[in-house]
Amino acid sequence: MILPAQMSHIPDLAKLINSAYRGEASKKGWTTEADLLDGEIRTDEESLKELMEAGTFLIYTEANKLHGCVYLEKQGGKLYLGMLSVSPDVQARGIGSKLLAASEDYAMEENCNSIMMNVISRREELINWYERHGYKRAGTIKPFPSDNKFGTPVMPLEFIELEKILA
Repeated sequence: MILPAQMSHIPDLAKLINSAYRGEASKKGWTTEADLLDGEIRTDEESLKELMEAGTFLIYTEANKLHGCVYLEKQGGKLYLGMLSVSPDVQARGIGSKLLAASEDYAMEENCNSIMMNVISRREELINWYERHGYKRAGTIKPFPSDNKFGTPVMPLEFIELEKILA
């Protein structure tokens, strides 16, 4: 089931997102950033609270257990998509695709004409996955944050912007 997250979901969201992107647990899945950034933390509860105040998270649950999420924030006529996360234990079961489809439905409901996101440019497998779902490289390259708040890059990193125009 996919539904909007509530503030009460924040502790579980933090655990899910961190397990999908960082640390040893993330290496069970294919979305890990553990080889690109040092540190166990991708996000924290305070940051998630701030994000929920600016946008929304959709969550995917089965049997009352959180298995996936995605962050969505309307920015003008576009929808920003971030932190698409699926627990490494249940990756490759279509949960990410379901969350992506729900994000596109949400964008249409919010009268957005496109969805945009930033992806670390070295994550070619992930970029290819988004491209198979209709996203295209927008040609914009953005610097990776230098504050190291949620990990220290172990190599030079940058973001590329992906965008999907909605009908």
